Amino acid sequence: MSKKKRKFFFFLGLILFGLLISLTAEYILPYGPYEQNLDIALQAPNSTHLLGTDRYGRDMLARTIAGAQITVCSAVAVAFIAAAFGTFVGLFCGYHKGKLTTVLLRLTDVFLAFPVMVFAIAVAGILGGGTINAAAAIAVVAWPKYTRLVRNEVLPLRREFFIEAAQMSGFSFWRILFVQILPLVIGPICITAALDIGTIITEIAGLSFLGLGTAPPAAEWGSMMSGARNLLQSAPWTVFVPGFAIFITVALFQLMADSLRDLADTKSTR
Repeated sequence: MSKKKRKFFFFLGLILFGLLISLTAEYILPYGPYEQNLDIALQAPNSTHLLGTDRYGRDMLARTIAGAQITVCSAVAVAFIAAAFGTFVGLFCGYHKGKLTTVLLRLTDVFLAFPVMVFAIAVAGILGGGTINAAAAIAVVAWPKYTRLVRNEVLPLRREFFIEAAQMSGFSFWRILFVQILPLVIGPICITAALDIGTIITEIAGLSFLGLGTAPPAAEWGSMMSGARNLLQSAPWTVFVPGFAIFITVALFQLMADSLRDLADTKSTR
């Protein structure tokens, strides 16, 4: 196995291991993320509670690990939905010519013209709070980049001989898109989606911090930071722990995406 493959699988393994720990945390940790004990509220990190406790005496380690279920899983789902929808529109616009393509491209330009986070805040404000609504708000503004990416990849392909051969063989419009063209552009889509997950994690946490995402007492990193922001001086661990979890998780996804891009570049060069 090459060095670049080992690097990619190393970071992927770390991410999967973290998610596995998060999903099984209630069975392996001595404290639950929602167990309250006011007698030990705001305890600093110690041998019993390694990352301390919050204002309700809940274990910060348990809540931070449980928070990965909401934050990371939501980000992966949003990235998948945005990539799937944006890819579909990009394939259509790259291969098809007509008024519908022009309308879809102008709509894409409109979405790209707005700052992503500002647009997501507006959509989340309209939809209301909640994890699903926050994820939907980000998905609404995340798909245009995939449309532009895929369309730029498809435009030169539609003039290739194998596409003309498929057309003359009687292949349907959709079969050409999904059987002949999609496998050739799936690499850049996966790399972009992997890079996008880290950004989406910060956006989901940001919406929750502003009160437009997951609401307390759910263990979500942005919501945990928002609820503890007035304790920054007296109990800084209640803010730094979920913030550090966001930092580490985003960094891992970025490193995994970079290693995936290096691996794809090696294959394309060969």
